[in-house]
Amino acid sequence: MSTDQPRPGSGEPPEDPFLKKPQHPQEPPPDSGDPYGGAPQGPYGGPQGPYQGGPQGPYGAPDPLAGMPPLAGRGRRLLARIIDGILIGVPVGLIMWFIVGGVDYPGTTDDSGKQTVVSGVTMLAYLIYEGLMLTTRGQTVGKMAMKIRVAMLENGAIPTAQAGWVRAAVYTLPEVIPCCGAIFWLVNVLWCTWDKPYQQCLHDKAARTVVVSAG
Repeated sequence: MSTDQPRPGSGEPPEDPFLKKPQHPQEPPPDSGDPYGGAPQGPYGGPQGPYQGGPQGPYGAPDPLAGMPPLAGRGRRLLARIIDGILIGVPVGLIMWFIVGGVDYPGTTDDSGKQTVVSGVTMLAYLIYEGLMLTTRGQTVGKMAMKIRVAMLENGAIPTAQAGWVRAAVYTLPEVIPCCGAIFWLVNVLWCTWDKPYQQCLHDKAARTVVVSAG
């Protein structure tokens, strides 16, 4: 008479029906070829956000400039400002010069008042010009000539209405403050020479913008 149970003394323990069989480790999913793991893509090929993704920078940290167009050179930025200053300052200054009846001899009371009026109107005209151009195109005429543009640091888009006007105001309006205004303006425009990694001036930091190449 046969039986499925092992005989005593055979040296084989009876099979435990409740003993779980070992599970095979889960195999990793196949490589999809997407270096960002399927994350939503931003306008410059990296994941959505402030130009994130792509190569890593020093010490293994993410490269903050990855996916961003090349930063605009400081020389081109300066030339763009000079072009815009001439474009607005010369015609507005001439028009106001004729409106206020010319400028008297230096040192006179009338001369000082007229100069203030001319400077104030020129500054206001430049503020409006830059605010409108940045919020509609991201470029002034000078920036178009130098093939550079202003973009939101977050996503590379044309500056929003708030960002464009804040940027224009921080650049222009402090000049109305006697003495301190001129010092602030100088520090503001020089800030990009040592700022890292985005080479922002103070008006860029206030508006959260960056100046990049337009092509």
